[in-house]
Amino acid sequence: MKKSNLSLRLIILNFLEFAVWGAYLTSLGRYLGQIGMGPQIKWFFAMQGIVSIFMPALTGIVADKYIQAQKVLSLCHAFAGAFMVSAGLYCKTAGATIAFGPLFALYSLSVAFFMPTIALCNTVAYNALSKAGQDPVKAYPPIRVFGTVGFIISMLCTNWVKIGGVAMQDSYNQLISSGILSFILCGYAVTMPECPVNKTANSSIADALNLKAFKLFKDPQFAIFFIFSMLLGASLQVTNGYANTFLGSFGSDPALAGTFAVKNSNALLAISQASETLCILMIPFFMKKLGIKKVMLISMFAWTLRFGFFGLGQPDMPGVILFILSCIVYGVAFDFFNISGSLYVDQNASQDIKASAQGMFMLMTNGLGATFGTLAAGAIVDALVYNATTPSWSKAWYVFAAYSFVVGVIFMLIFKDPSKKQA
Repeated sequence: MKKSNLSLRLIILNFLEFAVWGAYLTSLGRYLGQIGMGPQIKWFFAMQGIVSIFMPALTGIVADKYIQAQKVLSLCHAFAGAFMVSAGLYCKTAGATIAFGPLFALYSLSVAFFMPTIALCNTVAYNALSKAGQDPVKAYPPIRVFGTVGFIISMLCTNWVKIGGVAMQDSYNQLISSGILSFILCGYAVTMPECPVNKTANSSIADALNLKAFKLFKDPQFAIFFIFSMLLGASLQVTNGYANTFLGSFGSDPALAGTFAVKNSNALLAISQASETLCILMIPFFMKKLGIKKVMLISMFAWTLRFGFFGLGQPDMPGVILFILSCIVYGVAFDFFNISGSLYVDQNASQDIKASAQGMFMLMTNGLGATFGTLAAGAIVDALVYNATTPSWSKAWYVFAAYSFVVGVIFMLIFKDPSKKQA
């Protein structure tokens, strides 16, 4: 297969993969708030972290030993799409009587099958590039960028496309559109180059869950790093779950309801993903100049700014500039820790457990950290917004900002720079 043709096929694969997610991830909280499920938003986003703890490991075993990875990817999207479309259709038929139980059950089943597809998509791409004689480390990042492009375009469509006069970000149609994209990817995935299966592999659930990597906790600095990975991971889903809901809440004020930030909140938040794409390109420079510890600290304090700007901003001028700055700084907050943290693990874990150590890093950030963080953030929003006599979103954002700041200060004081540690 020609290099250009393979690159195009993998670009389409990544574009669709993240378009599925972008159709609802940043707008679901807004819709849930409108149908009276604001206090339940935390459970919808916590579920993504919960299933990330075990589902990628289980599907990984299946792809390693029993069914080719591209076929597992296809099957997962088939189920994810079916359950997500069902969730949307349930909301449509239920009308004004949507119940938490049925919607949450269908949504949970969908994300349980979707979350493993991110890793499976990488596996399929790496295999295809290797078969073509290309180095995945060099060839894949420019391809992966189009995943973020797919996410952004999907967000913008959810923002601007109206069905029945209602924008998708304000309706159940965002769930249906995500499910349809999953069906498209279900069919597309099976056309990818075949991935090998090793039925004699000694893969086990213990191995897949990266239990070997727990021995890294014997190293005090690794233990500190993983604990702070979990603490910072707590920030990951906060704005995914509540930023759009927060911006939509200004719609109750007639003077602000017509502003761009309120009417097109998903489009405004898409700046965050655009910033993320650009910040990936900045990391090599900052890593070379500052080192891993300082880059990770920049990320932690960037989260403080991300939340603080939301607390200070307003949808009209000049306050909307702070919302825009919050979206711009998101790229630094998200990318600098995730990528520099991954590099720290790669450089400091022994060769025999490098893969397990990377899995542990993802478990602590996107699994445990995101789950506990989402639930804790939900409790704060419940106390200061949904159950408060005088609701205050600003106070909630200030709490999140203070949390990130404290985490950053403590990390700065107790984590040793690897270069200084070795000196």
